[in-house]
Amino acid sequence: MLNSDFKEHKIFAELSTYIDFYKSLSFSIFQFISSGTSAIYNLDSYLISSIQGTIESIKLVLQDGKINDSYALTRKYHDSVIINIYEILYLKDNFSIENFIVQKINNWLHNKEKLPRYSMMIKYIRNSTALEKVNKILDLDIHYKKIRDKCNDHTHYNLFHYLMLNDNQIYIKNRLKTLDELSDDIRDIFIKHFIWLFTLNEHYMTSSDYIDSLECGITPEEGSQYYVAPFIQEVFDGIIKKHRMDLASELKNTTCMKLE
Repeated sequence: MLNSDFKEHKIFAELSTYIDFYKSLSFSIFQFISSGTSAIYNLDSYLISSIQGTIESIKLVLQDGKINDSYALTRKYHDSVIINIYEILYLKDNFSIENFIVQKINNWLHNKEKLPRYSMMIKYIRNSTALEKVNKILDLDIHYKKIRDKCNDHTHYNLFHYLMLNDNQIYIKNRLKTLDELSDDIRDIFIKHFIWLFTLNEHYMTSSDYIDSLECGITPEEGSQYYVAPFIQEVFDGIIKKHRMDLASELKNTTCMKLE
């Protein structure tokens, strides 16, 4: 049965924070048109909006006590992060004046071609020189592999215990412990996405100050193009610094954005 300890668990507030972050991010980056495809919009904006929807689904399913299904959706969340970073990297690596349309991503965008398998995409990300430093800090081959394996175990019912975690009517001794683990796993996926995304596209952190000034016919304040959006700074302070100061320091030291 779901008691007050379950219903009031910290994970629900955390999921709301992630949902709000992705919603704000999707809106704020829409102004940046993706290079390398025939789209006249920002591809990442739609990917991030989809991620927001997946986390909303995790929260809804979890509120009904379906921890096992929540882990299956967490795997989908992780896969979406990999897809997002892969397409950003692949476009950066292959876009040029001579190759104005990157066919692999453009074909996927227009439903003509599948993306590579997960193993190929993560290998591409792991071997990226642009992410070399943060990948070493992230510990992809051990820590994040364990999270991925755990998601797969839940998805495929590799232990009977995982099946039981989808029943909200029975007593399970370690239900709250598993909820704690899920909270940590989702947070770590979020942190990885945050660090990867803003390492590759630091301009995605920008606040609206510079554009707002131009639209109002006012000369923008000097350096305002480097101001960080408040909602990004808030998450950086409350989540990234709090749980992974090593990654926070790396991002802060390498970006030209005024990240505090």
